[in-house]
Amino acid sequence: MDWKIGCVLMAAGNARRFGDNKLCAQVQGKTLLRRAMESIPGQLFSSVAVVTQYPEGAEMAEEFGFLCVHNAHPDWGISHTIRLGLEALSGCDAVLFQVSDQPLLRRSSIEALIDLWMQRPDRIAALGRNGVRGNPCLFPARFFPELLSLTEDHGGSAVIRAHEESLILLDVAEEELTDVDTVQALAALQGRHSE
Repeated sequence: MDWKIGCVLMAAGNARRFGDNKLCAQVQGKTLLRRAMESIPGQLFSSVAVVTQYPEGAEMAEEFGFLCVHNAHPDWGISHTIRLGLEALSGCDAVLFQVSDQPLLRRSSIEALIDLWMQRPDRIAALGRNGVRGNPCLFPARFFPELLSLTEDHGGSAVIRAHEESLILLDVAEEELTDVDTVQALAALQGRHSE
């Protein structure tokens, strides 16, 4: 069966802990936002929606041939970003949700995650390490109503917690799952991976 899989790149947050638009912060000469977009295997998705409040996000989405979805209310929380992304990708059998602040995430890992999900398309598939879930997460359509009913800053984790028995994990290196929520976290990551 040919599955119609969408991808939502969540790039709308206010990054209060970071203190600035962290998606413009750089790791090894590339912004977090560019690294996130480069890690998306676009050929495997029927459509990729970049949900963002930033002009840089809109410009880069166009550069990559992705759909830009403007989030005018990032203060409404991650649930609003999820809703905007899902509504832009109507008709998909599954949607992968990817955050924008995992600078060492590999495209090959996302490809492998999609392969894993295709073997168990009734399940939620996510990257993880030693049994601990990380991002991105791939949800089949049966979970869309629950994702659409999320409120405020409740994200996909709330849906996964309600359906732990439906979760399958693909084990990847710890560094791929590392996100940078603070300037200190970014500096620590850069220190470990300076070339």
